[in-house]
Amino acid sequence: MSQTSEIRVAVTTDEQHSVTDLRWQADDAPEAGVHSAEAMILALWDAEQRNAMRIDLWTPRLTVDDMNDFVYQTLLSLADTYRRATNDDDLMVEIKAFARAFAERAAARQRRATSG
Repeated sequence: MSQTSEIRVAVTTDEQHSVTDLRWQADDAPEAGVHSAEAMILALWDAEQRNAMRIDLWTPRLTVDDMNDFVYQTLLSLADTYRRATNDDDLMVEIKAFARAFAERAAARQRRATSG
């Protein structure tokens, strides 16, 4: 039996079209109701056009440290998704290694930026 679930995203922008507020709600969310977010990445694959369509949004409240964590965790999740879709353990390991290297370099840059 099939089931349809909805995910709703509300984006508020200012006069310069900068994102000021992100809120989301999903039928299957662990907790009901509207939730706040500081960043999001939505990627959709168009098989007919063989093209990835992407929406990347973040609020000005998102710190560089938070963005680093967000990208790191997204890369780890992407590695797991890739593995589940392809059964390719080797490339999953490589994606996760890249994610760890990214996290280390991002943390080092953040330390230099805040100590200077």
